[in-house]
Amino acid sequence: MPGTVPLPLGLDTAGLQVPWYFRCPISLELMHDPVTVATGQTYDRASIESWVATGNTTCPVTRAPLADFTLIPNHTLRRLIQEWCVAHRSLGVERIPTPKQPADPDLIRSLISQGPVLPALRKLRALARESDKNRLVMATHETRAALVEMAFGSGEDVEAEAMAVLAMVGMGEAEAVEVVGREERVARLGKLLGGQGTTLESKVNAAAVVEAAAAASGMETRAVLGAADGIMEGLVALVEEKANPRAVRVGIRGLFALCLAKENRPRAVAAGAAAALARRVAEGSGAGEPERALAAVERLCRTEGGRDAVVAGAGGGAAAVRALVRAMSGRSAEHAAGALVAVVGGSDSLQVEAVRAGAMSQLLLMVQGGCSERAKRKAQHLLKLLRSAWPAGDSIANSDDFLQPY
Repeated sequence: MPGTVPLPLGLDTAGLQVPWYFRCPISLELMHDPVTVATGQTYDRASIESWVATGNTTCPVTRAPLADFTLIPNHTLRRLIQEWCVAHRSLGVERIPTPKQPADPDLIRSLISQGPVLPALRKLRALARESDKNRLVMATHETRAALVEMAFGSGEDVEAEAMAVLAMVGMGEAEAVEVVGREERVARLGKLLGGQGTTLESKVNAAAVVEAAAAASGMETRAVLGAADGIMEGLVALVEEKANPRAVRVGIRGLFALCLAKENRPRAVAAGAAAALARRVAEGSGAGEPERALAAVERLCRTEGGRDAVVAGAGGGAAAVRALVRAMSGRSAEHAAGALVAVVGGSDSLQVEAVRAGAMSQLLLMVQGGCSERAKRKAQHLLKLLRSAWPAGDSIANSDDFLQPY
């Protein structure tokens, strides 16, 4: 049929076709939130945002440079798509919902201009909670810088509210410098995280600000944060929270960010981070952050006292080995293999345990699969380390095909 294209698989149950101008030129799927860019072309919002987020600066259809990245909602086209969906409901087509538009930047500026007052900050917090789109609108230097100022030295209630908004919106390098470059502000974060009488919500928000500042800046900034009283201990306490997944997740992210700096790793081990993270890995609970948890564990295993703390935290050598072997899949595989090298090195019994736990098959998959070269080198090194523990007569044990230098 001229002017139409097939519906995506799953909707085309009755041979129905959708007009081509209802489909996003990028995804070729029915648009749910059509927006128009500076060149006049229309795309589904999620697709064009992804296009721009990956570094593209041209219009996908015309290839013309985008003068700006403003996305204007195409309400007329969206209503036509909705009417078309309703007209074909009997054929199994569901009406697309009316998308909630991002917060108006003028509203954000108006609220920020009111200064450190609770009603405005509560409205900002509600908007930040509402959607990623709102947080993206709020993530300007002006907004973040104003929130930093309000989060430190504005009175306890205002500070708590501003800190909560800042935790959701995040920071850029300039705002991170404004926090870490002021000794009293770093001390305030340490007091919130490690102090008695602070609510769990305030601790989580302070930890999120620590993580944001560490992620947005360099190693020197991370070292300053890691050395502050209360911060490392406070993050470890969050990782050990029993019934608050967000607290655990933020704690893991914070420890990972700080442990990127070598100076912080002995401090982290001393604060109990290695044991706490190992317990989470052994539980398989990672709170949605298994890759960061294992990356931190791998680094701490290479720190004095870290390997023993990881083993103790996981419940003993055999339990640690089994947990790390289980974790050797997906994006976490490289860090699990690196940590396992430290755990089984020098222990024949733990090397045998690793083979019994199935490390061989996991490592061979890493070597033969689509892992990074660094991950493959770690897997090859671990295979070589475990070679003496392989069953006698195993054909792989007598082969050097997979055993390249580390």
